[in-house]
Amino acid sequence: MPDLQNTLQSYDLGFLRMIAGLWGIELSEPDFHKALPLILDALQDAEILQELIDTLPAPAQDALAELMENEGRLPWSTFTRKYGQVRSLGPGRRDRERPDLNPASPAEVLWYRALIGRAFLNLPPEPQEFAFIPDEFLAVLTLPSGSRSQFLGRPASPGETVHPLSVSSRVLDDACTLLAGLRCGYSPEEMVEQGWSLPLPDLIQLLTAANLLDANLLPQPDAVREFLGAPRAAGLAQLAQAWLSSRHFNEMHLLPGLVCEGGWSNDPLLARNQIMAWISSLPEGAWWSLPAFIAAIHEHHPDFQRPGGDYDSWFIRRQDSEGYLRGFSCWEEVDGALLRYIISGPLHWLGFLDLAAPAAEGPATAFRTSAWFADLWLGKAPAVDETEDSHAHVNMDGTFFIHRKAPRALRYQAARFAQWLPANEGGYNFRITPTSLEAARGHGLRSTQLVQVLKRLCEDPLPPLLLRAIERWEETGAQARIEAVTLLRVNSPEILAELSKSRAARYLGESLSPTLVIVRPGFADKVSRVLAEIGYLADVVIEPKSAASD
Repeated sequence: MPDLQNTLQSYDLGFLRMIAGLWGIELSEPDFHKALPLILDALQDAEILQELIDTLPAPAQDALAELMENEGRLPWSTFTRKYGQVRSLGPGRRDRERPDLNPASPAEVLWYRALIGRAFLNLPPEPQEFAFIPDEFLAVLTLPSGSRSQFLGRPASPGETVHPLSVSSRVLDDACTLLAGLRCGYSPEEMVEQGWSLPLPDLIQLLTAANLLDANLLPQPDAVREFLGAPRAAGLAQLAQAWLSSRHFNEMHLLPGLVCEGGWSNDPLLARNQIMAWISSLPEGAWWSLPAFIAAIHEHHPDFQRPGGDYDSWFIRRQDSEGYLRGFSCWEEVDGALLRYIISGPLHWLGFLDLAAPAAEGPATAFRTSAWFADLWLGKAPAVDETEDSHAHVNMDGTFFIHRKAPRALRYQAARFAQWLPANEGGYNFRITPTSLEAARGHGLRSTQLVQVLKRLCEDPLPPLLLRAIERWEETGAQARIEAVTLLRVNSPEILAELSKSRAARYLGESLSPTLVIVRPGFADKVSRVLAEIGYLADVVIEPKSAASD
């Protein structure tokens, strides 16, 4: 920190006299340069300094205590937002209004006693203006009695922990599903019925941060193979470390209901590291109130993700509004929402924190460090007791079910051969079809590989007729096709003959009999109009699709 010499040399003689009066120092020198050494010498008296500290008003003592808890400094915007402004007064107005005797804020109490200074300091993450305690004072000061607790917030109340939600490694199952789906060519929108435990955009960002997906959302084959083949504990540790160290995973851009616009940037690691440090200092395994924790950060460390306390240059708005959430008054909707998201989102999904709520399915109101917290933070594999020893069940009709705790690597392979059906809580449903087998063939896979994977997944023998059907497909392709068609049935062959000579001929498909023909999709209404034009009325007993243009 700057020392007293640097702090006081920019003041004038009138200011030095105010300092001297509050310290009880006699100062009769008429010249600033002669008065300054006297003031500097008098302010080195540790006994007088402590007496001055002990007589400070409680709010000023709190301000000094918070500075000391933060290595003697706080960003000026943070300090003055909490402890009041130091008014900018010229010498004449200052001498008339005497702010040293009539301070307007705790900050002014400290300012006119020279207990704090104001300066730009070149400190990470970027240079900014700070309130600071001069070096000579910082070296000898002790915290005022009754200083604040070291913990942010308070323990959770019984009502906040009625419904606990323990950590799990479910994120690994969702990761396997997403990787398999993207490998099959599904878009995220086509995979909405797969029972996700976290939002798909967040999972995509997580897997990208872990280098399992490339910039085009394509799985990285070697990395995916290693990830899916690793024990669950190692896989969870891999994802946790990827999140902890990633600047790609930007929580600000994933906040539900908010939209980030413009070219501004933030450092997600800055916020993430600070939050992890605060949480690690809480009593281990104790339920902690989430609202109280956020309120304490709002009070004591509101600028945790905003160097310089800048609340105006980030363009963030609600999805349903065009107005931007700017200024400190929007802290709860932006910075508070970020805290809530990180604690109840990534820190829970990745196994760091257990959550609790007053009601089932309600928002989290409490959290605690899980049994996996310390290992995950250090990059170690935690003691995950979830094993991948479950199986699959294959039906005669070509559908099969893979339990959620079946080996992920095998599920990933089997999923590439099948049509995906909606998942349920217990696992994943698929159907083998000619189209799905053909798609797998397009990726260089053979149906014999599917049979091998299913045999490894199933305890019971595979249905023999299904195996024969797969073999027939491999030999000759699809033997049957089921599809929905629109049929035109007429009373006599003459009507079809006449229709086939009209402009409606292009709308007709395969003829099934002299009085029955397939109508191309979307053209039933056009065919009925042409029939009327040539003298025949037709009932259309289907919902007509939108017709293609002529």
